[in-house]
Formats: sequence, C-alpha cells, structure tokens
Amino acid sequence: MKYHEFLILHTLHHAEKGQITGVFMMKELRNHGYRISPGTMYPLLHEMEEKGLLKSRQEVRNGKRVRIYEITEKGRIALEEGRRRVEELCRELLEE
Repeated sequence: MKYHEFLILHTLHHAEKGQITGVFMMKELRNHGYRISPGTMYPLLHEMEEKGLLKSRQEVRNGKRVRIYEITEKGRIALEEGRRRVEELCRELLEE
C-alpha cells in the first residue's frame, strides 16, 4: 500500500466515525508519529472530495471559517475495500 493510500484510508476511517477537519487529521496523524503539513493534508482532502469519497461544507467556529468533511457512500465502499486489503497484507506478513 502506498503512503498516499495509507493517508486516504486513515482519513476515511476517522470520517466514518464522525465529521473531521484538516486540523483534526493532522493532529491525529501526529499522534501516530506522522508529520503531515497543511500543504499535504488539504490537497489530499480536496482530492478525496473530488473523487466523491468525502463531502464538505463550511461552518464558522470561534469566528473562523472551517471546512467540515464527512464520508460518502463511495467513501464507505472504498474504506471497506481498503480494510480487506490491509487485512490480507497483515495475514501474509504475520504468517512468515
């Protein structure tokens, strides 16, 4: 699995749990030891929205405009496929 696909899968996983923002995802990934810059995170979120995996809307929070992302049905299907691929890879890696 490519690094880019890992970021997509991780983002879909959290979007399935609830609404996300770019800042939330950067913090979440940092908690796992990854340093993702806004220059990487926001283009990824926009790409995912263009592909129909996420949908977004703007809200005002604490006087600032924030883009909120939610998973779509297409995103749920992609997440399930990704989970199957990760599970298959883990089984193969752990058998040896």
